[in-house]
Amino acid sequence: MPQLTTQPLILLIVALCAYLAGSIPFGLIITRALGLGDLRQIGSGNIGATNVLRTGNKGAAAATLILDAGKGAVAVLIAKLIGPDATQLAALCAFLGHLYPVWLRFKGGKGVATFLGTLIALDWPIGLAACLTWLVVAVLTRISSLAALTAAALSTFWLLYFHQATMLLVMILTLLVYWKHWPNLQRLKAGTEPKIGAKKA
Repeated sequence: MPQLTTQPLILLIVALCAYLAGSIPFGLIITRALGLGDLRQIGSGNIGATNVLRTGNKGAAAATLILDAGKGAVAVLIAKLIGPDATQLAALCAFLGHLYPVWLRFKGGKGVATFLGTLIALDWPIGLAACLTWLVVAVLTRISSLAALTAAALSTFWLLYFHQATMLLVMILTLLVYWKHWPNLQRLKAGTEPKIGAKKA
């Protein structure tokens, strides 16, 4: 009986902690700490690594990429100590935290690094395959959004290739990636999407 009453509380704590971890705006923090200005006023205004790269500071962009991926991965790995339900809940909430951080009036990033970090922590073969997909497309096209959308779309394929344990979760995360990249999809269609490293006005 006690387990039935405490389990929802544990899941609630997991959800809250994962969301707060995911909501840490590392790109904004790093650029401000380095005196690079307010990231929301630079390039696309996004708080992710691609926009940090538009400041010209590759180290800051790399740090943002690693930390944004890491916050999703850490949340999932800690939740794995509790159980599978907590793990999937942590993955979703950490991702939502990045997309809609309370600190920034729910205007966050597009979640690519956090998506990939979460996948690696959930199941490293799927995560690694998604990362390699992103890398190949990024190298060939030099368009970050196209690489992200391709990696997200193919993550379901990689999940089917390896196993189907987290199918619903990965599909939800993928849909959220596409939702946040809707303006990028329009620019890709119009042929106006900037390439990696371009200083978008």
